[in-house]
Amino acid sequence: MPESASGAAPLIELDGASQVFHVKGKDLPAVSDVSLSVGEGEVLCLVGESGSGKTTTARLAAGLAAPSSGAVRFEGRDLAEMSRAERREYRRAVQYIHQDPYASLNPIRSVRSTLSIPLRRHGLARSGAEVEERVDDLLRTVDLTPPESYREKFPHQLSGGQRQRVSVARGLTLSPRLLIADESTSMLDVSIRVSLLNMLTRLRTEEGVGFIYITHDLALAKYFAWEGRTAVMYLGKIVEVGPTPQVINHPQHPYTRALLDAVPEPDPELARQKKAGGGLLSADIPSLSDLPSGCTFHPRCPLAEDRCSQTVPLLSRAPAAPEQEVACMVVTDPRPAAPAGAAGAGGASP
Repeated sequence: MPESASGAAPLIELDGASQVFHVKGKDLPAVSDVSLSVGEGEVLCLVGESGSGKTTTARLAAGLAAPSSGAVRFEGRDLAEMSRAERREYRRAVQYIHQDPYASLNPIRSVRSTLSIPLRRHGLARSGAEVEERVDDLLRTVDLTPPESYREKFPHQLSGGQRQRVSVARGLTLSPRLLIADESTSMLDVSIRVSLLNMLTRLRTEEGVGFIYITHDLALAKYFAWEGRTAVMYLGKIVEVGPTPQVINHPQHPYTRALLDAVPEPDPELARQKKAGGGLLSADIPSLSDLPSGCTFHPRCPLAEDRCSQTVPLLSRAPAAPEQEVACMVVTDPRPAAPAGAAGAGGASP
């Protein structure tokens, strides 16, 4: 079991976790054999295209879904084996910030009600005055000021960005030890987004809160998780993981390179160079109900070889970047190119 620098078990650990959905008689492997861990004060960023399994992985870590196989552990304790008291402590310590505030906020509850219910249920605020004070503090934390302008409002009276901030405030109500943020800043203005990310960073550095941060935006991953790790997902599997500076500046997997190449480049000359450098063979993502054999990325991969369609690659250390693990045989086990004319060397004699 992976351990943090202090020797303690990680806050959350996925050990070979898989999630298979059964839809219309077919098995859809949304997450396949994912192993990740996050310790106190650490940040892990999950990136990848839509449908890559990021949110399903986060739901497993949050206990919102049980894995079809493998295990999810909180401080070394398997969620499936927890007592009721342990489960309650886990629920308080791990909080989830949903991507869609339109769906995650109860439309018949005011902001005050949304934020006060967890405080009362877990005994963090008993009197009305304590509730008011804590609710106001949470609203100020997410830049909804003055608090009295927002306490009595309902979700339909808020803008999309304001709803998102209420969702973040709700995630902070119980002073969690691990926050799972699913595109939690996607609906915010740039200035508010940076302010919120800085606030989350303070929680990590000053209070030791761990983070699993999901995003499509590699610039956000670079900004928020620069001192942490980034894991790149494709069709339910981790294809590259390592320290964020290494993954961003020295990507090893061709899929990671393609994601970085897709980032808009304001400099026209650099944009032309990126375009000339090649790209994916296809923009079409395979269906989970009909995955390609071998490496599932090989139909789109510019580096694909014959063996890629026959063998499933495993995460291995990249020779050129030992701090990164990559699921690509072409990168981790390169084969020398055959010399010219070698194909006919063993042919029949004239």
